[in-house]
Amino acid sequence: MSLKLLCLALIFFGAALCCQDALILWAHRFGVGQAIKDYGPAAHIKKSGTPSMGGAAALALTPFLVVSSYLAGTAELRDMAALWVYPVICALVGLADDLLKLRSKSGDGFSSLGKLFLQLAVTMPWAWWVASGGVYLMPWIPIPHPYGFALLSFLGVGIMNAVNVTDGLDGLAASAMILSLCAVMLLSDVPSAKVSSVAGLAILAAFLWHNANPAELFMGDVGAHLWAGLLLSLCVESHFVMFVFPLAFLFGVEIITVAIQIFAIRGFGKKVFRMSPLHHHFELCGWREPKIVARFCLAHLAGMVALLIFLLTIFELYGGRY
Repeated sequence: MSLKLLCLALIFFGAALCCQDALILWAHRFGVGQAIKDYGPAAHIKKSGTPSMGGAAALALTPFLVVSSYLAGTAELRDMAALWVYPVICALVGLADDLLKLRSKSGDGFSSLGKLFLQLAVTMPWAWWVASGGVYLMPWIPIPHPYGFALLSFLGVGIMNAVNVTDGLDGLAASAMILSLCAVMLLSDVPSAKVSSVAGLAILAAFLWHNANPAELFMGDVGAHLWAGLLLSLCVESHFVMFVFPLAFLFGVEIITVAIQIFAIRGFGKKVFRMSPLHHHFELCGWREPKIVARFCLAHLAGMVALLIFLLTIFELYGGRY
């Protein structure tokens, strides 16, 4: 990591810590906290009232990140702005959902269909814009416009929901996302992607300071949507959309378990898991939160490395032929 990137990381780590401290103080002063869903694990009731919307700090820092990266000479302003468009509009959907929860003093915001509509409403125009300029499955495999648009629309909505359902235990989503951004930082040679992953790591590390068990601050939908959007945008900017599958390994497993549970209940009237997503199943099996987070992060790292090795092997074998 260059000295400029290290300095930016330290600056944004400190700035994020300060923003999150201010958010926690504001939430406690005005009695604003997370309402816990009635159908979640009973042990989570004690978390009721914990300040949420921690991702709002990252959202607020985004304009400064884009401009400071350009002023520091680490990335072009146009490239940084293009990369962060999607994370920001995703975060706005999550923020609206969080504000609705606060207003209704409930753990439920938009209906499932309402949230899906909003996710599609922000993802499809972005997907069309990106696909029009060219999108690559791998650096030598361009995806024709209609297929690129469809793939990005599917991945965008899918990853938003996948990160959102993973954010159910203290430190789980943030820790897994840190591992994913570490992979981007090491693998991508695109300046805007590298600086964005480094800054994202710094901001997430600051968030994890407050989100580690027992959490003083929750990520909220605003945070889950922002980091999901960033992960996909980083893969698109690196001309390697296939990277999203290993980088989102744990998030994919979590959302798949939700789909399996819904299908089993509605189709056969039986449960496959005690509760979905998967981390709640292990909670009800008696595992404590820190153990689940540690083991899930190890599983994420193992799955991510295995899939990355597979993709990079394909890259080495076939990339030179094109």
